[in-house]
Amino acid sequence: MDQDDQKEPETVSCGNSKCNSKIAPGDDHDGDESSGAKKRKKKKKKKPQKTRKRRELMSFSELPEYMKDNEYILNYYRAEWSIRDAFFSVFSFHNESLNVWTHLLGFILFVGLTVANIMHHDKFFPVDAMNPGNAARWPFFVFLGGSMFCLLSSSICHLFCCHSHNLNIFLLRIDYAGITAMIITSFFPPIYYIFQCTPRWYFIYLAAITSMGIFTIITLLTPALSSPKYRGFRALLFASMGLFGIVPAIHALVVNWGNPQRNVTLLYELGMAVFYLVGTGFFVGRVPERLKPGWFDRVGHSHQIFHVFVLLGALSHYAAALLFLDWRDHVGC
Repeated sequence: MDQDDQKEPETVSCGNSKCNSKIAPGDDHDGDESSGAKKRKKKKKKKPQKTRKRRELMSFSELPEYMKDNEYILNYYRAEWSIRDAFFSVFSFHNESLNVWTHLLGFILFVGLTVANIMHHDKFFPVDAMNPGNAARWPFFVFLGGSMFCLLSSSICHLFCCHSHNLNIFLLRIDYAGITAMIITSFFPPIYYIFQCTPRWYFIYLAAITSMGIFTIITLLTPALSSPKYRGFRALLFASMGLFGIVPAIHALVVNWGNPQRNVTLLYELGMAVFYLVGTGFFVGRVPERLKPGWFDRVGHSHQIFHVFVLLGALSHYAAALLFLDWRDHVGC
């Protein structure tokens, strides 16, 4: 082989100096190819797109412990959802959907009733409430306010309780406070209008039921009493407040035995009591899901039935409150 055919390895220039490493003939082409391949790979690489995680419904066994309230409802649970996902789940179909909508629609209904009555009755605190046609409206609107608070707090609780443990506990307490407020304020129209001419009696009865309600709220604010095992105790507290109404009811019957509207108002109030008691029975007994676990996960379970009876009881009492107000408007003192 001629010496002219032997090529010396090329040196790589590094600015004005020369690097120690040398490239054999033909190696520069391979380097170009590898660098080109790297560039093509870089071009192909795209920034990862942020995709929202699709929230899946869970079974009872997959739930965190704080959400395990009813073992007879087996599927369609939401757990650890963001506030945004929980909010938009109002339009999806899970095991809390009807719990949300039964009381949300009830809230909207009572807002409409309140607005209609405000437009019709503009005197909340009349100067001379003892004269016919001038009965005070504030006890009636106190009841409407308590009902709306109960229905709205219940809907919010069932919608957002799937977010986190802390929010779950907080919303449950608000829900219990709403139930208590509805029971307390339900006493205001009948007691005030029946005993309006003897103020000491309506003051005694309203002070007593309000004190019972405050005690109930304070008791239920205890975190331990929010757990599922105290379901019966909570129902007992609510039932005790409701049964307190027997005392002023008997007193009212004695005072107004000859009143022609007595039977109609009694019928409405009896209807309210029956609705509340039947609803509470379903709630405590967890019927019908206890009989067929998994069959009533999304439609027909005890809490949904309880909600419907609570709304029916509130509407029955609303009708009775209108009669009390109309009667006091006509007779005065």
